[in-house]
Amino acid sequence: MKASPSFRTASIRISIFALPVLLLTAPLRSQPAVEPDLQSVLAFHEPLIALTHVRIIDGTGAPPRADQTIIVDHGRILAAGNASSTDIPDGARKLDLTGDTVYPGLVGMHEHLFYPSFEPPTGTMPLYAEQAFSAPRLYLAAGVTTARTAGSLEPYTDLNVRRLIEKHAMPGPTLDVSGPYIQGPGGFAIQMPSITSPEQAARLVDYWAAEGVTSFKAYMNISHDALASAIQAAHRHG
Repeated sequence: MKASPSFRTASIRISIFALPVLLLTAPLRSQPAVEPDLQSVLAFHEPLIALTHVRIIDGTGAPPRADQTIIVDHGRILAAGNASSTDIPDGARKLDLTGDTVYPGLVGMHEHLFYPSFEPPTGTMPLYAEQAFSAPRLYLAAGVTTARTAGSLEPYTDLNVRRLIEKHAMPGPTLDVSGPYIQGPGGFAIQMPSITSPEQAARLVDYWAAEGVTSFKAYMNISHDALASAIQAAHRHG
């Protein structure tokens, strides 16, 4: 049976309800070897897997399809169709997932890698602790396979986390890392910048774009001139 074009080249980053772990398979042939830290969260290591009798929500707006089988070969969906007519290749690890649902990985457009850590002393701003290792795992476990950080308090940490994920050295979603908040005086955390001039805004954008961030978030208390300068600088970097 031929696979539907919409499924043939889709990534295997999919979530299955009611399973104790997020289903992840062996890496693609062209990708780097999986590091030990990532090996520990892989549910299955076989290169060829058949997910049988699942309910598929394909993300196109089409109605859910019941009793489907998905064939996964080295991390990519090879075929998908009715369980009664989809051939399962010899040697495939067969999983009966009756009652479970498969859907494409979610794209989180407003995510963070930090969290409030403690109640600050009276009259001071709180410190937000970076969750560099737990947050990416939690996003992935919830089915988020691509995430924009939407403002960073520790941009170098976020960039390093992205690199580790790209190298398959730790589990986590594909990250669109934002630079520091484009923020005027009076931020919500002690780590935030306090931009008071157009020159400072442009300098922040230029520096962090060169360091590798791929988005910026304008936040509070920023003047029109400083915001315009930041936007112009961001446009210069594409």
